[in-house]
Order: sequence, then C-alpha cells, then structure tokens
Amino acid sequence: MLDRLPMTDDQRALAAQVLRYAITGGVVTLLGVSAYWLFVRYVGVVPLVANIAAYVTSMAFGYVAHSRFSFRGHGTRDNVAARSSRFVLVSLVSFALNSLFVWVLTGPLHGADWWPIPAMIFVTPAVVFLLNRKWVFA
Repeated sequence: MLDRLPMTDDQRALAAQVLRYAITGGVVTLLGVSAYWLFVRYVGVVPLVANIAAYVTSMAFGYVAHSRFSFRGHGTRDNVAARSSRFVLVSLVSFALNSLFVWVLTGPLHGADWWPIPAMIFVTPAVVFLLNRKWVFA
C-alpha cells in the first residue's frame, strides 16, 4: 500500500513505522486506559493510584511490542541494557504526563474521571513516539 505513494524510501520507512506504532501504541494505550478506567470505576481506586496501576500494566507489554514490532529494524540493536534503560525513562515521562493530566483534570479542575482519557490517547503517545524514535530505538 505505501509503495504506491509518491515518497522517498526514507519517507516510506517513516510512514510504515508510524503505522506500526499506531497499531502497537493503540493496543498499549487501550490496555493502560482500560486498566485506569476499571480501577477507578469498578474497584473504587482514586484516579492517581489507578494511573499507577495502568502504568505498570502497560509498560512491560509496551517495551516488547515496540521493540519487536513498532521500531523493528530502526537504529542499532547492540546495547540492550542501554536501550532498556532509555525505554524505562521514556515510560516514566509517559507516566508523568498521564499523572499530570489525571491530577489537573480530576483534581483542581474537578472534572469527571474520564476527562484525562483523551489526553492519554492523543498527547502522550505522540510525545512517546518522538522520544522512542529519536532516543530509545535510534
């Protein structure tokens, strides 16, 4: 499908990577958001604690899925420990962003429990893609 579009090889590779990331990231995000919502709505956990549970639930799956699918063939693969450490740092950025959204939207703004979910779905994955592409799997 991408081979029929008027793009350079580099643009085609980036487009394929973005597509793979969207698929994998969508699954990881859905897993995290679902865990957050289930903990808040059905277990009765406060939103920030639910966000911690969502983070733990999706981080390990995300590393395996992104390294084997989203960013396969991208960058060097010679230092697993360094790459894993960078991934953990980026996942902590993701956690911090989602925590900020949860805290601001459900705390000071007194919003509904679902208010952070759109930012978790659209903002955080975009930031994490850029960090993963330029730093973790570069």
